[in-house]
Amino acid sequence: MTNKKRIGILTSGGDCPGLNAIIRAVVKYSYLKGWEVFGIPRGTDGFLDISKGDLLIEDLKLQPHGYDVPGVLQGLDILQFMSGSVLGSLSRGNPADDHITEHILKGYNLLELDALIAIGGDGSLDIIYDLAKKGNWNLVVIPKTIDNDVAFTERSVGFDTASNTVTQALYDLTFTAASHERIMVVQVMGRDAGHLALHSGIAGGSDCILIPELTPKLTEKTIDGICKYIAKLRKDRRKFALIVVAEGVHGLNNQKDPYIGETLANLIREYSHRLCSSDNTDYEGLDQIDTRATVLGHLQRCGVPSSFDRILATVFGIKALHLIEEERYNRLVIWQNGAVESKSLEQIMPMIKWCHQENTCPAPVDPEGFMVRTALSLGIYLGESHFHPDHHQ
Repeated sequence: MTNKKRIGILTSGGDCPGLNAIIRAVVKYSYLKGWEVFGIPRGTDGFLDISKGDLLIEDLKLQPHGYDVPGVLQGLDILQFMSGSVLGSLSRGNPADDHITEHILKGYNLLELDALIAIGGDGSLDIIYDLAKKGNWNLVVIPKTIDNDVAFTERSVGFDTASNTVTQALYDLTFTAASHERIMVVQVMGRDAGHLALHSGIAGGSDCILIPELTPKLTEKTIDGICKYIAKLRKDRRKFALIVVAEGVHGLNNQKDPYIGETLANLIREYSHRLCSSDNTDYEGLDQIDTRATVLGHLQRCGVPSSFDRILATVFGIKALHLIEEERYNRLVIWQNGAVESKSLEQIMPMIKWCHQENTCPAPVDPEGFMVRTALSLGIYLGESHFHPDHHQ
């Protein structure tokens, strides 16, 4: 085992708060050990640029002080506070061209790295794992995603901050909903998993939460359930409601709908007016409801990382270097039972690849889990499969 190591680090896939905090931890600890850290810009595309001679290797060496700030703030370490990624983060998919793969492997070899730390979600993990196998790389992966759907880890970097961001948005929207007596539908990220919608929906006081695990697609029964829930609220003199829908919920025709929040808002308005015309006094006044949709979009990826995300990012970065120090390569750093552990990629990749082939989520919300039971116990409507009238009395 050599004393001095050359470490590469890259960020891949969608950005999220906490990426720079990981980079900071890796660089600071490596500096104390006398190791060198090279930041690979723009994910694996950086290896292409190195291969073509468009990047000078010495220019990629990272320094422990981060980026200089002028004046009296000179030397301020700002990386742990910054969102995004100072290295850039691309999500282009698996390189299908063997010629491109060859250049990526060449760029890696030119760096003469002892190990690579890759920060990414399960999609990036799938791609980089295959490249690492072809190039015989010593790989350590750190999970990050605001969807919190990387298998085998209870938390991924970025999820806590995104959940806080959505929760704050729901808090703010509650007051405008109440002021105008509106039904506010909020569309949040969560292509395959509903963790973000469920956690932030509970914390933000939502009345209804629709996630792909419980409501794969909108149905007339689901719309009926929401409208009848709204009717119950109105009978209790509550004239507004807050509804959260994950982007992974499909439309009535079971097709992906990028504007599912707007679609849901329109369906609620139309169906509630129809119920009101039935002369059933339970639905009296439903023809007066006004719906609005808000898509939070990429705001969910922004913001100063939360305290927990900074800590998680830091301990993940340090754990990755401990694994490299012990020469325990090809591992995923994970958070389990309040502690940092690691798991062999050889053990977990077959399951992840199978999930990708079958278009299923590697780490979905457990439909019978504690978070779902908590939402139900609060009387939150989660769709027709979890509708319990006694929860809404």
